[in-house]
Amino acid sequence: MASKALSAALKLADERNLRFVSLQFTDITGHVKSVQVPMHQLEPAVEGGKWFDGSSIEGFARIAESDMFLVPDLATFSEIPWEPGVEGDGKQLTAGSARVICDVFTPNGDPFPGDPRWVLRRQLDKAKDLGYVLNTGPELEFFLLRRSVDGVETLPHDAAGYFDLSEDLGTEVRKEMMNDLEAFGIKVETAHHEVATGQHEIDFEYADALRTADNAVTFKTTLKAVAARHGLYATFMPKPFFGINGSGMHTHQSLWDIKKERNAFSDAKDPYGLSTTARQYIAGTLAHARGMIAILAPLVNSYKRLVPGYEAPVYIGWARINRSALVRIPQISKGSLNSTRIELRCPDPSSNPYLAFAVMLAAGMDGVQKKMTPPEPVEENLYHFDAAKLESRQIKQLPGTLREALDELRADEVIADALGEHVFERFIEAKTEEWDEYRMQVSSWELDRYLEAF
Repeated sequence: MASKALSAALKLADERNLRFVSLQFTDITGHVKSVQVPMHQLEPAVEGGKWFDGSSIEGFARIAESDMFLVPDLATFSEIPWEPGVEGDGKQLTAGSARVICDVFTPNGDPFPGDPRWVLRRQLDKAKDLGYVLNTGPELEFFLLRRSVDGVETLPHDAAGYFDLSEDLGTEVRKEMMNDLEAFGIKVETAHHEVATGQHEIDFEYADALRTADNAVTFKTTLKAVAARHGLYATFMPKPFFGINGSGMHTHQSLWDIKKERNAFSDAKDPYGLSTTARQYIAGTLAHARGMIAILAPLVNSYKRLVPGYEAPVYIGWARINRSALVRIPQISKGSLNSTRIELRCPDPSSNPYLAFAVMLAAGMDGVQKKMTPPEPVEENLYHFDAAKLESRQIKQLPGTLREALDELRADEVIADALGEHVFERFIEAKTEEWDEYRMQVSSWELDRYLEAF
């Protein structure tokens, strides 16, 4: 007998004339992969899985171990807004499509260790065993670009800055993006122009980490699809342009105490409103910042964002009002203790949300379990500190390159364990290859600087 969730999905498909369903999952780099099947195959996929060849998926399996299967998570079943089966007036179209996010399993029925969604699930289960649920709220920044004969450029007439009111094309496209996100069941909270020309941000509802990771993946594919309908390109590249701000994925986090049914981070008596658990979590985050940064900022280009002067954090410290700090404590409304949270400001939107949240949780919980004590908060602008002052305050710095970040990842046993042997090895392998390819390139900057001078 079909489950209620399956019956509800099939009923929606019938009502909305959805003839196809995209079975989606991500590779270790966070790219969405899809197997499209007719809607009549959804029930067999739910009951017995849908087999596929994983040997061609980045970081998945080698040819000798390629067979695996997908099992849909029906909580993520939704109509694809830009592939409708029924128009707004109820008129049926030829055929519509839905999507459902899947978990990946090996032939013997075990969760596939290379599935990023399972990596996150494993960490969430560990936290649950200790009595906690992780809630997250990622803020993904992006650029809206137009292709030209010279490559890509920001939109004409977009001279807006942070929170500026503008009437350019980007503003209209942003509204359409919000509509499509809402159609996917993603509750949008705010949208605004960001600091840099052509840069935007849309924030969605804070929720449990698995749900927000699913939403973050859907968010990126949705924004790219909407932009493409307007002949534009939405990029989540961390630093697409020299001299202006890059794009971050500031991630708000808190732990929910299951037994006490309250935010485990809040303490009204503390000057910062933080409980001992929250301070321990911050200590763990800072202790493993260098070890997990390769996951949170996974591209060669990521480290061109993580430089002083552009709001992205470089120094490992925490504070309330200091946005140059790695961890910030956002202000909350009076009486809203359940909103107490920390904000980690180093991740960027090129990261795989499943892996990013998994290592954030592992780092924080290591601090909680070991009862770590964070250093004193630094409310001064860290970018104004010279080397001597940084050393005297024992303030460390994030790695400056992907190569250095990978070395730190190799040395951090807690983060390596959170990823699992399979993902850890494949990630190191893929990113080392990326770094080696980059360092052998000859850039236009080098030609301009050296060609005629030497």
